Amino acid sequence: MLFEPRSGRLAAWGNALLAGLVSPDEAVLSIVGEDAVHRVEGLPGETGPVGLTLALGRLRTLGVTGLRVALPAPGHPLGLSGPPEFNARALEAEEAVVAVGAALGLVPEVSEAGPAGDVHVSVTWHVLRVREAPPADVPSLSEAERELAEALREATEVLTRLDVAGSGPVAEAALSAYRARAEAGREALAPGYPARAVRVLALAQRVDLMVSLAYENGHGGAVAASEMAARAEALRPVERVARRALVAAYNSAVEARERG
Repeated sequence: MLFEPRSGRLAAWGNALLAGLVSPDEAVLSIVGEDAVHRVEGLPGETGPVGLTLALGRLRTLGVTGLRVALPAPGHPLGLSGPPEFNARALEAEEAVVAVGAALGLVPEVSEAGPAGDVHVSVTWHVLRVREAPPADVPSLSEAERELAEALREATEVLTRLDVAGSGPVAEAALSAYRARAEAGREALAPGYPARAVRVLALAQRVDLMVSLAYENGHGGAVAASEMAARAEALRPVERVARRALVAAYNSAVEARERG
């Protein structure tokens, strides 16, 4: 799973722009991040790919009032509402953005070029039609926060019980990056998001990091095939909770506006 999904950046800063809280330039810079360029293809009224600034403005004129995130996984269409073509593209990318106010969705396609250490990353957002219906399995912020507290305890217990490696250069680098991000928590979400969303996002990222380290740092003491299978089975619901919480955090600005 992506630690900071591009769909999250697009939705968060797109929502801030639509609410008039940031300028187009600020929104685009934050969405692109460390990537080289983002383009949008398939936008109604355009014959070819366009830049993010034009695309976000066009979405507004098409009636879009907000952007939601979807982070689907096999067997878990989190945040999706159909049709099958869009769901399949989103599942392949493991993420998508769904517009509120217009039956449109955006799925990223990431391309990389260049040698190691100097990789040029470009992103094309493909615009597709979506079904206007409630998104699947998205919890409220309060539900997500409660689920995360339990998931964090479960993840810690699982990693301890299965003796999964949690140290070494890779783990330390990942933990250091997380701490730096947590210290800059005010930048985790765009303006207009409630403080609780920032808190839920940070906790979801922490749980996600623990799960990722468990998978990336070898088998630890779980050397037998049965033990490795048990670890994967135990961590799967924890990862699911983290994804649900990420979606809840990114979507909270839209949910707050809809509640008035």
